[in-house]
Amino acid sequence: MKVILGVSNRHVHLKEEDYKILFGDEKLNKVKDLRQPGQFASDKFVTIQNGERRIEHVRVLGPIRNYTQVEISKTDAYTLKVNPPIRTSGDLDGSSPITIIGPNGQIDLKEGCILANRHIHISPAEVKQYHLKGVKKVKVKVDGEKGGILNNVYLKVLEPSLLEMHVDTDEGNAFGIKTGDELEIIELERDE
Repeated sequence: MKVILGVSNRHVHLKEEDYKILFGDEKLNKVKDLRQPGQFASDKFVTIQNGERRIEHVRVLGPIRNYTQVEISKTDAYTLKVNPPIRTSGDLDGSSPITIIGPNGQIDLKEGCILANRHIHISPAEVKQYHLKGVKKVKVKVDGEKGGILNNVYLKVLEPSLLEMHVDTDEGNAFGIKTGDELEIIELERDE
């Protein structure tokens, strides 16, 4: 079974109240649709910071969420001197603290910074279509000069979703893969 890849750069998701602290009454404008239905790259950028260490020009993704979260790579974590856990989006308990700075203010999160786990967005209809009921995670084969096997790729079953695998920039660079590449799911791990 084949899956299209999306390589995800560092980004921020914001809840309404935090968005207002950072940007006031400015509208969150769409610059480009992402492959997942309703998701988009916005025209807004923030700085993320830990102590004196910072990364500027981090894109805010839309739409507004019901939680605020910063997703970075391990390389970014070294730069910021933070140690975020590998998590599913929205699973923020015990995640790393981080400061988000916008043009109108800043937010000091006690937790909210993660390394996103490798995952495949898939709709319930696609789960049925591809006979993946009870499958929690898969192995994915990468061909090419830097090819290999990506273990522990979780299925993220959501409606609406389009079949797409997400990795971060470190993983993309390590395997020599880019957004739009087609990878192959080679092994299923079903729930016991």
